[in-house]
Amino acid sequence: MDQLFDVSLFASTLRLVTPILLAALGGALCARVGLFNVGLEGLVLMGAFSAIVGNHFTGNVFAAVIFAVICTIIFSILFGYMSIHLKANVIVVGIALNFLALGLTTFSLRAVFDVKGAYYNKDMIGLPKWEIPLLQDIPWFGEALSGHSPLVYLSILLVIFLQLFLFKTVTGFRLLAAGENPTAAKSLGIKVARIQYGAVLMCSVLCGLAGAQLSLGNVTMFTEGMTSGRGFIALVATMLGQSNPLGVAASSLLFGFMDALSIRLQGFAMPTHFTMMLPYIVTIAAMLFFKDKNYMQEARKSNESSR
Repeated sequence: MDQLFDVSLFASTLRLVTPILLAALGGALCARVGLFNVGLEGLVLMGAFSAIVGNHFTGNVFAAVIFAVICTIIFSILFGYMSIHLKANVIVVGIALNFLALGLTTFSLRAVFDVKGAYYNKDMIGLPKWEIPLLQDIPWFGEALSGHSPLVYLSILLVIFLQLFLFKTVTGFRLLAAGENPTAAKSLGIKVARIQYGAVLMCSVLCGLAGAQLSLGNVTMFTEGMTSGRGFIALVATMLGQSNPLGVAASSLLFGFMDALSIRLQGFAMPTHFTMMLPYIVTIAAMLFFKDKNYMQEARKSNESSR
């Protein structure tokens, strides 16, 4: 039991939770402005592939992260234009973008790298691991919290920043007003469409970072459909956290811990197919106990506004 729940399990949890947390924070921003973004899976997948492409052609990991963010922003403009400008059903648009991202990355993998299934280059350098001074010398905590990629620490800072931004600033309250009651917000002179576009773009930035962490931080390769439902798990984390950054972080940690535990159990002679099901079993169980109806109401409002 001590070997199962040792310090490396919690260090692995922080590493694995980062893509889920970043995407979930992006989903929370969209939810706050009244857009139920089901396309998180596709956005993260685009970010993961773009990061590998950027790293391959530039040889610079930070340039690769920026390239991933830019490509994800361009891809998300489709979601913003169709759902905000054309008033299309946001759920249908999000699902369509997920399939588009899956097909586009599969085709591009063969077109750019001339390989099928996966691309791996042993000479490719992933995201650096930062050893935090003083923190790394603390027993247990130092080993668990130090030695991660910059995006892991950035995700933690973003939780604090977004909590303060949404509930302590004027701009944050305007963002909340645009999602709660767009008609009243417009009567006060708030540019609802502009705020919604801004939320979509910020969501795409976070999803681009999530994809970069997935393909350059957790591993240094890309495989077809490598998100493996993490975008949908992030959507559930957003719902469980009720779009509150602290709640989203807590929900994401639960799913990240189960992901790390499923990998650890594979080393204890547990069937691989069983351990791989654990994060998704927890996701389904969490939805069964999710009693709040706010998201169904937000989805209905999004559908009504698109008519």
